[in-house]
Amino acid sequence: MKLDAGTLRRYAVARTFFRAPDAVAAVDRMGFVQYDPIRAPACAQDLILRQRVEGYRDGDLDHAYPGSALEEGYLHVYGVMPAVRLHALHPRGDEGAWHVEREHPALARRVLRFANAREATHPRALAEALGPIATIGAWGGEQSATTRVLDMLHHRGRLRVVRRDAGIRVYAPARARPRATGAASRAKQLLDLLLHLYAPLPASSLLRLARMVGGDALGNERRAEAVSKFARSRAVAGAVVDGVRYLWPADEDPLAAAVEERARVLAPFDPLTWDRTRFEHLWGWGYRFEAYTPPSKRVYGYYALPVLWRDGVVGWANARATQRGVTFTARFVDGRPRDAGFARALDEELDALARFARAGRGRAESA
Repeated sequence: MKLDAGTLRRYAVARTFFRAPDAVAAVDRMGFVQYDPIRAPACAQDLILRQRVEGYRDGDLDHAYPGSALEEGYLHVYGVMPAVRLHALHPRGDEGAWHVEREHPALARRVLRFANAREATHPRALAEALGPIATIGAWGGEQSATTRVLDMLHHRGRLRVVRRDAGIRVYAPARARPRATGAASRAKQLLDLLLHLYAPLPASSLLRLARMVGGDALGNERRAEAVSKFARSRAVAGAVVDGVRYLWPADEDPLAAAVEERARVLAPFDPLTWDRTRFEHLWGWGYRFEAYTPPSKRVYGYYALPVLWRDGVVGWANARATQRGVTFTARFVDGRPRDAGFARALDEELDALARFARAGRGRAESA
């Protein structure tokens, strides 16, 4: 199969965008949607799903999640996935002691006993019941030790997130899991999920993603072997383009891809833009996520949203929701596209973004 970067670009765009009837169906089809708490103008999970769910509105996922077959959890990053996908992560096999365990050795048993006796446990109710106990959080600051233990027990599959209250995770006893399969079988399931989510994917990026998942299935001793075996399997096709080996599901045909005549404003963690190695190769510029970059060193802005036109990521935008509506400022890599229809397509996308955010259309600027 003779491919070039342009073909892979069209394929990457065409395969990732679809129309689902609701948030649960979209997550089920994608296999995983990344969470992020920053709202600019909405959280990443909602920005991702609005591109794939008809009539999606900000917060619809939180409303749909309780009672569904979805689970929050950590894959290569934190997000939401179908429960059957989560099962492949357990047992993780990376259960070294967390700092909070070393600091408070008996606390996990107390927290688990409290949570297992209730239908739902809010971190605030747990802290009130067990008293104020402090620890050092993941980012180095002081945090409630009981909340940190909830995070730990959830990561290990002992608890699940049953819903969110104003963005705060509320926990419940974990669902019964099917009998655990071997690490090799779970590794194949996880690699299949990652490839399905991000294809066409550089082989080096798949190895990096496997490293991020880690655990029993993709730990140091078996990771490279598992990825190599998976890449050679009948389920995977591939080709070398510009010296980069790409992989994709064998039942998909990159040459058959067709893209829509539309503009899209994407989340920084959208599957289309997530892998920066692929992004730079296929679109030719170095988009970066700069929310945690000092303001004086930012090039793209606090929460830059990539702007897609047809099959080209032509620039980025910064948006925020205010009482006056969604304000939007766009910048373009090689100048504003002169293609017929771009201005209308971008206006339509900005109107859709305002409806999604349940806000009016505010000021829009571009350069």
